[in-house]
Amino acid sequence: MFGNIVNALAIIAGSLLGLFLFRGRMKGEMNDSLIKATALAILLIGLKNAWAGENMLLIIFSLVIGTFLGELIGIERRLEDLGKFVESKLKGDNIARGFVTASLLYCVGSMAILGSLEGGLRNQHDILLAKAVLDGVISIMFTSTLGAGVIFSAIPVFIYQGAIVLGAVFVKDLLTDQVIANLSGVGGLLIAALALNQLEVRKIRVGNMLPAVFIPVVYELILKAI
Repeated sequence: MFGNIVNALAIIAGSLLGLFLFRGRMKGEMNDSLIKATALAILLIGLKNAWAGENMLLIIFSLVIGTFLGELIGIERRLEDLGKFVESKLKGDNIARGFVTASLLYCVGSMAILGSLEGGLRNQHDILLAKAVLDGVISIMFTSTLGAGVIFSAIPVFIYQGAIVLGAVFVKDLLTDQVIANLSGVGGLLIAALALNQLEVRKIRVGNMLPAVFIPVVYELILKAI
């Protein structure tokens, strides 16, 4: 769990830096431009990861099935409700948006899953430590533009990655190179969708697509069972 703990602390540290050093100093058009610039960088990362997918048909089915399940569960609504609950308690400004956006970004990428699996299976933390650095930097930018809600994203990230660390032993035999590539492909598309939300191209309920990331693993499990 070491890498997961460091990752959560990096999000908190980056958020505090963004909140106290940069928040409020960038207003109006500059604030909007920085949000768009960050979104473009995230879009690039997402598309780059998406190209890693090897089985396009599986990726398409993963998105469809995962979104169907996510809509049934109402993942994004639950995240928004949690963000609004925190917002009401702290009487903050738009805490929910920063909380939901950051939580999804930190969770949907392949590094979150692969890093947690590495930590659980081999007690190696290189991926999560690298992710901690990236998340910390992103937290600075996000908090300076989206507000204090970003800092609370450390909680679902810690729980989500921690659950994968603890459950890693049950899926270790399924993680072939092809599964990892397809997992990265699905995660990359979800990251790109988050960027489109930030660019205000169109509102996409990315949270409800989150189960799609796990469909390639389930597919491999079914193949082995046949």
